[in-house]
Amino acid sequence: VQLQASGGGLVQAGGSLRLSCAASGSIFNRNQMAWHRQPPGKERELVAFVTLSGNTYYADSVKGRFTISRDRAKNTVNLQMNSLKYEDTAVYYCNVFPTRGRAFGQGTQVTVSS
Repeated sequence: VQLQASGGGLVQAGGSLRLSCAASGSIFNRNQMAWHRQPPGKERELVAFVTLSGNTYYADSVKGRFTISRDRAKNTVNLQMNSLKYEDTAVYYCNVFPTRGRAFGQGTQVTVSS
């Protein structure tokens, strides 16, 4: 499996979810990794990325609520999402960053009920 996102689900506003992305070692060890999301009827947007050294970047809309991290032992990139809001509802995708045209795989649906 090159990139496999999981962990989505239905949660009430204010709740938490943890997304995980399993990556092959050849991808994980050579690239910055990111989570994107695509809300219903909207364009895909960058949520957060983590560099090879562990530095992180967040979109303003999630700053202070989401935490991205990479687990080198498991070759996974995680997204801890706290204080979820209705507007966080989207399909979440993981990918390398920048994507350089790399296709997005199957995402995981996050639905936040108000």
